[in-house]
Amino acid sequence: MTFAPRTAQIGLLAAALLVLTGCARHDHAAMHAMHHGGMMTSAAPTAPVSMTQSTPTLGSGYKKVAAAPEAKVYFANLRNGATVTSPVKVVFGLSGMGVAPAGVEKAGTGHHHLLIDVAAVDANAPLPANDQYRHFGLGQTETSVELKPGTHTLQLIVADQNHIPHHPVVISERITITVK
Repeated sequence: MTFAPRTAQIGLLAAALLVLTGCARHDHAAMHAMHHGGMMTSAAPTAPVSMTQSTPTLGSGYKKVAAAPEAKVYFANLRNGATVTSPVKVVFGLSGMGVAPAGVEKAGTGHHHLLIDVAAVDANAPLPANDQYRHFGLGQTETSVELKPGTHTLQLIVADQNHIPHHPVVISERITITVK
């Protein structure tokens, strides 16, 4: 995604303000209420994504950003087995840490990535940027995604200022949705 320099500066400033004011956080109580407010489903669980074991330090010497053990990322508006229409609105939920734009190094923060039909993730490398790995490096907490009709898997992962997953990895459950 390409932005004019001024647009990127404004987006980064807005995202930084969200982090500083705490508006970019979603609390555990909201997640709990969402899961117990009629959003549960009887759909069969989706198989987890295959992931390499996370290491605190990479072979290059890069020390991965630590995530709090209680940090959780989740879908605030979708559930496993949901039938939706395209474009699909996806709202990212996060508890136990805050959101900061890519390139901003701030303890206890990261930014969202949406995995679409991804089978495997390297927990010790920068996440690629393509149609399957959607980056939200300006600190966005929701999106609308055009998806072809059919069955798709979705998963959220939070990564550091360099798009490298935290240690331990902060990743959501992998859900399956059907697009009409």
